Formats: sequence, structure tokens, C-alpha cells
Amino acid sequence: MAQGLARALEERGYRYAPEDPAPRLVLNFVSPQNPKAYRRRAQATFVLSILEAQEMPPEPVQAMYPYLVRTLANMLLVYIPGKEAHFFTLDLGHYSEPEGEGFFARLVERIHPMASATLVIKNRFEPDLEPELWEGDELTRQLAEAGKVLDSWHLLPAPFPIDKILPPEDYRHVQRLYGIGGLSYGNLSVRKDEKRFWMSASGVDKGNLRVIGRDILLVKDYDPEENCMVLSVPPHIEPRRVSVDAIEHWMIYREHPEVGAIIHVHAWMEGVPATQAHYPCGSYELARSVAELVRQSPDPTRAVIGLKNHGLTITGRSLRDILERIEGKLIRQVPMT
Repeated sequence: MAQGLARALEERGYRYAPEDPAPRLVLNFVSPQNPKAYRRRAQATFVLSILEAQEMPPEPVQAMYPYLVRTLANMLLVYIPGKEAHFFTLDLGHYSEPEGEGFFARLVERIHPMASATLVIKNRFEPDLEPELWEGDELTRQLAEAGKVLDSWHLLPAPFPIDKILPPEDYRHVQRLYGIGGLSYGNLSVRKDEKRFWMSASGVDKGNLRVIGRDILLVKDYDPEENCMVLSVPPHIEPRRVSVDAIEHWMIYREHPEVGAIIHVHAWMEGVPATQAHYPCGSYELARSVAELVRQSPDPTRAVIGLKNHGLTITGRSLRDILERIEGKLIRQVPMT
């Protein structure tokens, strides 16, 4: 596996650089008995953890997800010698590649979109939120109510308690590097004005959005030089990071002034246009791919876009508009291809 992957990665244009302090891609070979974590020095380092197993358990995601989290990886590759390789991702994706002709090249094609992506997960907090918005407004109340509706549909799970599965040292490392206390999936936002929008925070229970600056944040811009989202927060709040998909929402709102709200869920609808590569959440490449499909939609203000192996991004004139359009039409299981 190590030799085959190394050869295929070099053929794809990657270069072995063991002395690089901030590599683009790290292959972290681990054992099931001792799944050691690789501690990044930079957010932009992508970690692929690899372990070997004799067979895949009956409940693959349930069995393998803890290894993904414990090794602080972006993706986990489980190799069944002589049979196949299975991939697991933080957004609960699971798909496999059978052994055979072009096996390692096919593995690299699975790895490359994530390993080559540019993450937009840095936040710059500016304590300039207008005092009259410190307790929110009608739009933030609508956002909280929409979060409760999606929670009742079981589409926005509560944060995955990574503090319960990681040892204390690794948990502190994750907090330092990413500023998160849990993993949660899905997000929602609503336009505030021409340039700004309210959005749910990362790693919070979307069914319980209450505090401005902690659960709900006001996104006011994207800074391309610093590659970060710029947020207005109350001066008295210790803010949480905004959802990693903020760059995607920012692109859509800026290009389509009549879009009033956006919801992202881990569900599916048949016959929707979808991105062709499985880019990681929070990457500029995924945001650009989704924005392009929204642009091509007959009505960008009411688009339903599939994200390969991931879920849906849905635009609307309002949150209520989106909820009414999708109620009863969602498929809970996202197809993995």
C-alpha cells in the first residue's frame, strides 16, 4: 500500500518532502491497536490515516469513525488486502474502491480533491456589531426557528462529542488549530442586507441557536489576502467560528441579490445537479463548484444543488420558502459514488 500510493501520488504530481514543516498531504499509517494521531502545524495540511483490516465490520461507519477522529485525520483509508479499500470522511461519507487494474491511481483520484483544496476556515472577528443587534433581530429568530424545524426532521445532528473520544492532549490540539469543540453537520443562513448575512456557528447544536456571536454570527465579508471570513461580533462575547461553509454562502449571496436564505443539509433529492468532485467542507473549490451550479440553475433564487457524497445546498427567497419546498421530499441517505 505504501509503495503503491507513493508511486501513484508522484505520477499525479506530488513530491515527497519529509522535511517540509507544513506539508500539503501526510500519509499516517496506523495500527488498529494503537491509532496514533498526526499533529499538524498548519491548518492547510491534509492528513490521510491508513490502516489495514482483515474484513469490514457489519456497521462500517460506526466502527471506523472513531479511528478517523482519534488520528486527527481528514480522511481514513481502510485497506482489506486482496479485496478493496474503504474511505471514510468526517462528514460521514463511506465508499470503496475494489482492487484491480489502476487500483492505486483510483485511490489517488479519491484523495486528490481534498489534498489539493484551499480551506477557508480562518475567521477574523471584529467587535463592531451594532448594539441593537447584540440580542439578535427578527431574522435571527427566523434562523433559530428554522434550525428547530430541521432538528425535528433529524437533518442537523447535534455536535459529535470529540472531547469524549480524543485524549485530552489531542483535544487541546484540535481546539488550538480549529477552534472547535465538536463536529456537527449542516448549516443555515439568512441575508441581513446587501453585503451581510447571519449564519449558524460551527460545532453547535443547530436546533438550539440562541446567543449572538456564539451560536449565530454576522458574516460581513471575505478577505482574499488573508483567506478568511470577516465577522461582526458583540464586544462582550467570546465568539465561536462561523460554519465552514460560510465561503460558499458568501459567493452565492454576492452574486444573486435576490437570494434571501440558504440551507445545507446531509440529505439528498433525486435528479438534482451535483458537483463532480468530493471537495472538503470549507474549501474554496467546493464553494466555487456549488456557486457555478447555482449560476446555471433556471432560477438561482430557488436552486437545489447536490454536493457529491455529501448533501444538498438549497437557496430560497426566505427560510420559510426553502422549508416548504423541501418538506417531505428529502432522502435521508446521501448516495455515495
